[in-house]
Amino acid sequence: MGSVGVQIVCVALGVFGLIGVIICCAIPRWKVSSFTGSNIVTAQSNQEGLWTTCVVQSTGQQQCKNYDSLLVLPSDLQAARAMTIISCMFACLSLLILFCGADFTTCVQNEEVKPKISLVAGIGLLLAGLLVIIPVSWSAHIVVRNFNNPMMGAVQKQELGACIFVGWGAGVLLLLAGGLLCCFSRPNSGSSGGTAKYYSNNASAPNKNYV
Repeated sequence: MGSVGVQIVCVALGVFGLIGVIICCAIPRWKVSSFTGSNIVTAQSNQEGLWTTCVVQSTGQQQCKNYDSLLVLPSDLQAARAMTIISCMFACLSLLILFCGADFTTCVQNEEVKPKISLVAGIGLLLAGLLVIIPVSWSAHIVVRNFNNPMMGAVQKQELGACIFVGWGAGVLLLLAGGLLCCFSRPNSGSSGGTAKYYSNNASAPNKNYV
């Protein structure tokens, strides 16, 4: 079983990773306007997220609007919504399972079951990390591809938003926490019931005198 210090570090990494996933899911900063080339109009900028699109004025005023329909959204945005929400659910559930199977808690008294519970939590954190890295990488690929497309006008080009980088960082933290748990939470191969002792019949039998 892993040490208490490793488990506490995994809990901290998992919590920070979960916070990063929630930020990616809530804040509309996946794609932002690009001011390159002949696009010198910087009075306002567009920001797109998973749920809303916002227009930010140079004075600081911000107006946001929810997407009209899910069916008209591009495929990368639809997949990002689903994967990000599932990542949040996996991260929350894995952290709860980790608290139950950790050495610094007394929720589970059986010492042989605790490593298996922590291993399940580690696998859940690994899945949560992958589920957040995939959509942000997909969106980043589309933004970079459209930015380098010469057929697209400068006004239509976009750049990577802050949530893309936050998503990468959150995914790395979740993967690191899950990997540490999987490495340090392996079940013990040997049994803890004690060692068996064998005695020979000659040694255990009492000496008898025959007449």
